[in-house]
Amino acid sequence: MTTILNVLSVLGGLAMFLYGMALMSDGLQKSAGDRLRAFMAKMTSNAFKRVLTGTVVTCLVQSSSATTIMVVSFVNAGLLTLGNAIGVIMGANIGTTLTAWITSLGFSVNIALFAVPMMAFGYLMHCSKKATLKNVGQFLMGFAVMYVGLTFMKDCANAVLGEYQTGMMSFFGSINGFGFGSILLFLIAGAVLTIVLQASSATMAITMLLAASGLIDFKLAVAMVLGENIGTTITANIAAAVANTSAKRAARAHTIFNIVGVIWVLAVFRPIVKLICVIMVNLGFQDPMAASAQLASIANSGIAADPAEIEMYKNSLLYGIAMLHTLFNVTITLVLIWFPPLIEKAVVWLVKEPKGETEVFRLKYISGGPLSTAELSIREAQMEIIHFAEICSNGFGYIRQAINETDPEKFDKLNDKLIKYEEITDRIEYEIASYLNDVSKNEVSEESTSLIKAMYKIVGELESLGDSGEAIGRILKRKNAHGKVFDKSILDRLNKMMDLVQKGYDVMIENLKAENLKDISNAENCEYNINECRNHLREEHIVNIESNSYNYLTGVYFMDVLSELEKIGDFLINVSQAVVGKYEYEN
Repeated sequence: MTTILNVLSVLGGLAMFLYGMALMSDGLQKSAGDRLRAFMAKMTSNAFKRVLTGTVVTCLVQSSSATTIMVVSFVNAGLLTLGNAIGVIMGANIGTTLTAWITSLGFSVNIALFAVPMMAFGYLMHCSKKATLKNVGQFLMGFAVMYVGLTFMKDCANAVLGEYQTGMMSFFGSINGFGFGSILLFLIAGAVLTIVLQASSATMAITMLLAASGLIDFKLAVAMVLGENIGTTITANIAAAVANTSAKRAARAHTIFNIVGVIWVLAVFRPIVKLICVIMVNLGFQDPMAASAQLASIANSGIAADPAEIEMYKNSLLYGIAMLHTLFNVTITLVLIWFPPLIEKAVVWLVKEPKGETEVFRLKYISGGPLSTAELSIREAQMEIIHFAEICSNGFGYIRQAINETDPEKFDKLNDKLIKYEEITDRIEYEIASYLNDVSKNEVSEESTSLIKAMYKIVGELESLGDSGEAIGRILKRKNAHGKVFDKSILDRLNKMMDLVQKGYDVMIENLKAENLKDISNAENCEYNINECRNHLREEHIVNIESNSYNYLTGVYFMDVLSELEKIGDFLINVSQAVVGKYEYEN
């Protein structure tokens, strides 16, 4: 029974470790989400800046997966080019090595003593109404939970090992007897474990636990670390599964980068291991290979050893693992930093553009469920809304064609497109609104709440544009069924109105793309011109009816179309007004 409890405690400790990492990362991203995004967007002018950006961001959020998913989402949203993304991903691999050093510190220093008071302090900050203090408090609680979990893992694992020491030593010893095959086996184990846990930091903690317990030697620990570097790439590939082609290519670039690095290290595995040992000795530590042998010997003997001596061996071994992780990622980055174009060509070849016309009517930038923070998720939604507006503008082009079309067969095809566009706008509105609803279920700031409310309003107005297009199609279909035709004078008037409406579409998209928009006088001018044109055409219509320039029923259809065009103008100005409203908190 005790053994079962200890095993469950190990798993519970792992769960706490993972949860703590997630809390810590989430807290940092919430407090600096927008700044990180701006930093990432600006610091990509050259290869070294891209690598530095990826390194800094990953050190801050303590997760290469979070950085890579962020990069994939930015590529998906058009905020980063594929070439820039590759450099940032390289830097993310360097930044993640900090986690290994933090984890190794947790084995040598009893940080848990400070963790509980830190958790209390973090909780008090988290109860604050100020978003900044709440986020910092979340970070501190995450840090504390992570190290409490690591302590649980370490202590409970030692209890299990104490009971089954001989059997486990025998098992791992047998696996270690396959020469280079053992290296490959543990590499695969590291990759699989990382894929299952979806966290290379957790696998790193398990690797260090096995090494510190004397169950695996330094070489096998190195092999597991190499496997972790492959396994960690799966997260970005999962995130990119439903994203656009560029995002998929960015995720594949991460995989290629790490696989190439692992293959290179495997080709010179023994010299690399020896180099790490030399470096550690020169830094004043024990040889990691010798340290792992000593720990195994102590574990096998069952004789109590000097705790200080054991601690010395453990530190040398654990810091050696962290050193290998750092050296591996820094070296491969320094080598491949000169070849992003080749990596880009490789992923372009691997991930082809869809054959034929791409499906522009599905979500383009929202790649699945909400991202790790509301700020990043909202950015995806903003880009999707701009794409939605562009689809609506394209739909208006078919309205213009349908109004001017005299051939019945061609009109029917155009009318079918208007019906399709109405269905498309319905679907996109639903999908964006559902996404925003999922985002709002998480803890969001007042600013984010304001943004989400504004975006609900915007997608509703954009959907109404599709409704108006279908309504105009129905009016024209009834007109044709009654054998009525718009003569040149009527078409000239409608085309004049449609020119103004098209200008309104252009201004709406311009305002949606603007950063920190305050002035929408451009949209107000469009609305004014549309209303003035409508009033003028109404007056002309009355005169034309009285003078029998066209029959009454034709005039009815003309006025119905004119009214729908004026409604479109109302929807367009409503969008710009919502955009201004969405930024009111920044005034």
